[in-house]
Amino acid sequence: MGRFDPRTHQPHPPGYFLYVCLGRLINFFVHDANRSLVLLSIAAGIASVVFIYLLALEWFSERAAVFAGLFFLFSPLAWFHGTVALTYSVEAFFSALMGYLCWQIDRGRAHCILPAAILLGISAGIRPSSLMLLGPLFLYSLRTAAIKKILLGVAALGLTIVAWFLPMIWASGGFDAYFGALLSLWRLVPSKDTVFNSSPATSIARACVIVFIGFLCFGAALLAPAGARYQSVPADRAKKLFTAVWMTPAVCFFTFIFLKFVNSGYLLLLVPPASIWLSSWAAEWYEHCAWQKSLKIAAIGLCVVVNVLIFLAFPAYCSYRSVRQFEGKLEGIRTALPQLGAPNDLLILSFDSHFLGYRHAGYYLPGYLTLQYPEVKLSEGTRIFAMQGQDTRLLASLPVGSYKRFVVFPLPGTDAEYQHYLDTFKKLLPASDLAYVSVDDHQFVTGPIGDLPLLFPKAAQATR
Repeated sequence: MGRFDPRTHQPHPPGYFLYVCLGRLINFFVHDANRSLVLLSIAAGIASVVFIYLLALEWFSERAAVFAGLFFLFSPLAWFHGTVALTYSVEAFFSALMGYLCWQIDRGRAHCILPAAILLGISAGIRPSSLMLLGPLFLYSLRTAAIKKILLGVAALGLTIVAWFLPMIWASGGFDAYFGALLSLWRLVPSKDTVFNSSPATSIARACVIVFIGFLCFGAALLAPAGARYQSVPADRAKKLFTAVWMTPAVCFFTFIFLKFVNSGYLLLLVPPASIWLSSWAAEWYEHCAWQKSLKIAAIGLCVVVNVLIFLAFPAYCSYRSVRQFEGKLEGIRTALPQLGAPNDLLILSFDSHFLGYRHAGYYLPGYLTLQYPEVKLSEGTRIFAMQGQDTRLLASLPVGSYKRFVVFPLPGTDAEYQHYLDTFKKLLPASDLAYVSVDDHQFVTGPIGDLPLLFPKAAQATR
């Protein structure tokens, strides 16, 4: 939010330009970057409940609408993302909003075409993937509209995208800089395990991850289909086909192209339609089950308690307990590391990790220069991601300064990736150079600054 630069992954491509702009607008009044984005997530979560309720009310019944709102409200994953500074809660809101508007268009309410087109263009500025995942639903809803209305909608969508895309390109340093960074990131991460260049087992594993994330999304609410045995959901082909168009692009992309468990928030885009259908089954159970009303309410309360407990204590990164443990560990490292040396003597080496990665090191220890290991091959050549003063740079050569030693910013103790990197250090560096230092129960690995060329060989050549 201080300096928009996708070339240095600040934020990483594709940039989320309008999300950053909204954050800056809120920050003008709040004066706290993280709190600004958290407030945006909270507002998006509230608005999501509203449109999920409205569409469930139109599709099924008032009771189903109440259940749909409760399912989203007590979704452990939606709860987590509704209180952190990430884009996923905002994308869930646009999914719910576009679902509602596109259904109106589908039912012949042509006056909704223009606002739906503009809002889809805005959602693409928040998360560009929304255009790919929600665009088919918009196009599907236009199938029976008059040709003039269709052209107006497509034109409004295009103009809305151009209105934020060109300023984003300018802020990014031009087309070459932006698309070069985007292509480099695609080659580094998502492109390596798609259905086109990996075994079918990879896609099967991602499908299993999606099922598990579904548990994190809904928890006890996944019992709702059991209510269908009382009376089957009305066979409304239009609603089912509409839902299929709504959900299929995202399910296919996350199954066959890219998904990691730590990116579970991607699936929030699917929560609105899933909540609505689960609510229809839950409403049927409530209406047709022979239990006394008090027992039904007790069962609902028990399910709510289960979901709250999942959010509070489930052993996953998105639980409250895990977040507090992570924050405690981060704070301990932030306090202990300066005892090893001052910023002008000590340089931090860190890794590209979601947890205790080099972003955390660079942000929470801004006085130190943090280098990401290993160096990365980008479109402009081999570079080192570096942070100092909470700002990111790309270094073509090793930094020159008064540094005497480097220290490795530790990943979580159980992280196999961390051990892999430490093993790499042991192979590349003289064993006698590495020192293991314990400070306040945190284990640090340090080495002489003269060994950096062995860890960053391309940058060392550039330095010479």
